[in-house]
Amino acid sequence: MMTPRQRVLAAVEGRPVDRVPIDCSGHRSSGISAIAYRHLREYLRLPEKCVRVYDPIQQLAILDEDVLERFHIDTIELGRAFCLDDSDWADWTLPDGSPCQMPGFALPERDETRKRWVLRAGTGRIIAELPDSANFFEQCYYPWAEREPDYNNLLEEIPAAMAESMWCAVPSPSGAHAAKLADKPRHREQAAALRRSTDRAVLGLFGGNLLEMGQFLYRNDNFFMLLAGEPDKAHRFLDVLTDLHLNNLERYLADFGDVIDIIVFGDDLGMQAGPQISPEMYREFFKPRHARMWKRAKQLADVKVMLHCCGGVEPLLDDLIDAGLDTINPVQITCCGMDLPHLKQHFAGRLCFWGGGCDTRDVLPNGSVEDVKRHTRDQVSVFGRRGGFVFQQVHNVMPNVPPENIVAMFDTVMGTT
Repeated sequence: MMTPRQRVLAAVEGRPVDRVPIDCSGHRSSGISAIAYRHLREYLRLPEKCVRVYDPIQQLAILDEDVLERFHIDTIELGRAFCLDDSDWADWTLPDGSPCQMPGFALPERDETRKRWVLRAGTGRIIAELPDSANFFEQCYYPWAEREPDYNNLLEEIPAAMAESMWCAVPSPSGAHAAKLADKPRHREQAAALRRSTDRAVLGLFGGNLLEMGQFLYRNDNFFMLLAGEPDKAHRFLDVLTDLHLNNLERYLADFGDVIDIIVFGDDLGMQAGPQISPEMYREFFKPRHARMWKRAKQLADVKVMLHCCGGVEPLLDDLIDAGLDTINPVQITCCGMDLPHLKQHFAGRLCFWGGGCDTRDVLPNGSVEDVKRHTRDQVSVFGRRGGFVFQQVHNVMPNVPPENIVAMFDTVMGTT
């Protein structure tokens, strides 16, 4: 029998596995909302525990060991090595009124006038909000939406803007936050202790977003216009951004490269109907820079490269593979061109599909238990034990998902394989 780590790495390399490996909460797009997690623990009649929210923006819970064992999870995130002391956490209340704990260094602030919770940057600026009618924080400030940066001073402009952008500035106990802590020997030792304590595959969340970083800073409309109308400025921005990412990558893997098995990059290149950009635009602006980062990551450490990339990106997959990608997530099967049989036919043996195991838009929240079982069984059967597939529900389990459906999904995977 394979260990979880062996199983995951074999699947990523396209080799046969003893059973399909399972990911849940191995990264920030395969988790369970804190509200759904509380209901799940109650449904499973597990001991009552305080729910800890490790991703403040998406309101994702830390999955306890008893749940990881119950569902035979083969992955774990590097961030689980950090914020182990009770003093790292502070009491808060989830949008449904139930108690939880949030990272003390990212505790929301109440704005009673506008009936919302807010998160502030270190500068004091409000950069994210959670209205009382919502379940997640959303970005409410774009640093370059109303002004153009100084393209002769981007080495200072970009970090300053990132410090006031929600997806970059809100810390969490995840692997990305660990990069900021890596100069402290205690955090390196905590990471090594996590590695020694588990035979699960360890995922390190790095980021390295390119298209999305432009959207985070300029806002989507402005960045699309920059790419299309002022390509010289776009190239200048992306050159400096890539250099900054590479500098961070050197530090990150110097400290954690021997601890992780898979390094996770992010760039949502797709939408429901297809890519956000044409293949030609991807090749001009993003492919060479992805290739630089992914090649360097593999030079620095014995890691596989994952890209978290939502949407219908099938037209870009050949180029992503050519740039050095090993596995793509989340395989958003409701998008154009992203059904598993089609992807297997055209890309099996060249790319591992990490996800697509159960539709989180319609089936998981709205289907019956039998619907979930049938759908999950069909998805898993496409790849079976031949490798090239890691099971994950398409994206995070939302607050409204019935706990019995979550159980049916994971139990079906184990029964099928």
